[in-house]
Amino acid sequence: MSADTIPRIDAAALLAGDADVQATVAEAATGVGFLTVHNTPITSADVADVLATYRAFFDLPLEEKAPVAMGETSANRGWGASGTEQVNPDANPDLKQFFDSGIELPAGDPLAQLPCYAPNLWPDAPAGFADTIRAYYDKATDFALDLLCAIAEAVGEDGSYFRGQFTRPMALLRGNFYPERPAWAGAKDFGIATHTDYGCLTLLATDGTPGLEVRKRGGGWIPVSAPPGEFVINFGEMLEMWTAGRVKATPHRVVETLAERISVPLFFNPNHDTNVAPLGSGDVINARAHLEARFAQTYTHLKVS
Repeated sequence: MSADTIPRIDAAALLAGDADVQATVAEAATGVGFLTVHNTPITSADVADVLATYRAFFDLPLEEKAPVAMGETSANRGWGASGTEQVNPDANPDLKQFFDSGIELPAGDPLAQLPCYAPNLWPDAPAGFADTIRAYYDKATDFALDLLCAIAEAVGEDGSYFRGQFTRPMALLRGNFYPERPAWAGAKDFGIATHTDYGCLTLLATDGTPGLEVRKRGGGWIPVSAPPGEFVINFGEMLEMWTAGRVKATPHRVVETLAERISVPLFFNPNHDTNVAPLGSGDVINARAHLEARFAQTYTHLKVS
């Protein structure tokens, strides 16, 4: 496999421990840092439903989205308007809209006071929005955990150890809406500018519209997409740290086209008190501290002026 090739993986074979698939996954995880998966427990109908639900929300007029605007909070729950996230300080704020939600803790759980476990903000419309997003979140986090553990095993880590660090994951589900690229957009304007993801594993569903590009190790860009029902997988900064740099957090971006685009990433992050320093190193890197520091650099409403 070329260092710039993004492989398409049978997820069921990987989860079953197929040695050839594990070898391909290990090469991708430690090389290009991206892969796509098919034959998963999440159906194309599940993905179509969640894509349509987010689209219906984004199509609402501003006054119906404003009550769940995250700019009024100290966390990252609810709706973010275009320009409210800036992932790259050398680029302009991102052109996309987005909607973030996370794990729902039991009533009265003191951890709900932490921004990383903040209560979700659910809009009144479209009808059934919260139920659809919750159901998809549950399926996606279950699959992401199995997938992460299988990938950890493929690169020589202890998958069972990783499984124990995700009992209350700081997993963030996001719906992204990328508009058509406006005529006025310049060299510093992107749907989302070049960045690496912050956590462990990203499970990305899309509507199949192009736009996502992965940076090659030697420079240049690789377009990557997956049809609804298949998923793009990439790895974040926490997993790169956790594996002492073996698994790669690869920079990527979204350049808009003349078509709108909807994507649904699940940013799969461990429990808030997890130490994501390399195993056996004796170092301490707190998962919550890393994640909240990166959020503070990204969300405009959380930035310290």
